[in-house]
Amino acid sequence: MSAGVRAAVAVERITRASRRSATLGAAVEGAVSLAMGEPDGGTPPAVVDAAIAALKDGRTRYAPMTGAPALRGAIAADVTGRTGRQTTPDEVVLTHGGSAALGAAFLALLNPGDKVLIPEPTYSLYADQAALAGAEVVWVPPRRDGSLDLEALRREAADARLLVLCNPGNPTGAVYGPAELLGVAELLLENPNLVLLSDEAYGTIVFDGVPFVSALSLERVPGQVLVCGTFSKSYAMTGWRLGYVIAPTALADPVSLIHRTLNGPLNTFVQDAALTALETSEEDLEQLRESYQARRDLVLAKLGTEPRVSLRRPQGAFYAFPRIDTTLGSDAMAARFAEAGVLVRPGSEFGASGEGHVRLSFATDTESLEAALERLLAAVRDMP
Repeated sequence: MSAGVRAAVAVERITRASRRSATLGAAVEGAVSLAMGEPDGGTPPAVVDAAIAALKDGRTRYAPMTGAPALRGAIAADVTGRTGRQTTPDEVVLTHGGSAALGAAFLALLNPGDKVLIPEPTYSLYADQAALAGAEVVWVPPRRDGSLDLEALRREAADARLLVLCNPGNPTGAVYGPAELLGVAELLLENPNLVLLSDEAYGTIVFDGVPFVSALSLERVPGQVLVCGTFSKSYAMTGWRLGYVIAPTALADPVSLIHRTLNGPLNTFVQDAALTALETSEEDLEQLRESYQARRDLVLAKLGTEPRVSLRRPQGAFYAFPRIDTTLGSDAMAARFAEAGVLVRPGSEFGASGEGHVRLSFATDTESLEAALERLLAAVRDMP
């Protein structure tokens, strides 16, 4: 950048606020990555075939700015079936991936100086997007048992604009129970200017029969709830970049305006493929969920053999967030693991309560996961 030309203040705000790691350490050749939340199986063939057919049919032109009506309708029907909340197509905002869904929601709801409540440890992108909007983040640590600290949230809620939940949680795999969500509903009732943004990217990936309750089920506060979703995790469509926001039209319309102003219309053939993804049978989705649970169980069994590692049982998503008894900080641990041939993310990326932890993804194949866990345990034994 030439002398006298400066980046916008928003760039400086994001740089100051961001906890996201630019590097995971110097990995050795042949390192196994457990750092990315990416399903290992690839997109289902039927979805790929649908995209190819759409391309051959010339489905390469601009789509409607608000998204394909057929897909908005199909998502509305799917959400209604899964959550019990009667959802209409005009409450569905299609976005360029889940990240754009979150970003459009932040920019549509927040003014500079607004207060955002973020229970942590949680997905690190939220802080960056709050900084983009010029908002002030208030981090709310969990209770000792890892559950949501509703009293701490209540103390901060009166002058807050937005509450952001990640459910099931990234990085912990925690699932907020019905009692916690009812507590959040009470908080919203007490504070009518507060809006809940629930990121439910992993809502179909829940283990051990634990019930998943969508924030859309909070019937007493329907005008204060937005839910962000994505095709990336449930349907292994990470690179397709297709997400969505579900909200009452009073909230959905401004989110849609922000999104189309920044991004324009979505790819037509990707939306055609998404219609096929929504036809995935419950049996296939259950098989995928079972495969993640089996890998979760492998992580629990392996890490449970090392007394220096403690881990709360992930209830959903495909992450584990072990705490390691060492004098090293999270960044140094991640670097040490990289040298040992396994990439993970430092826990400090996900909030102050994540220090002393690392996040690992068990979405990779079982053979690679076993090898990575052996390397990780060997490195733990050599830590100070």
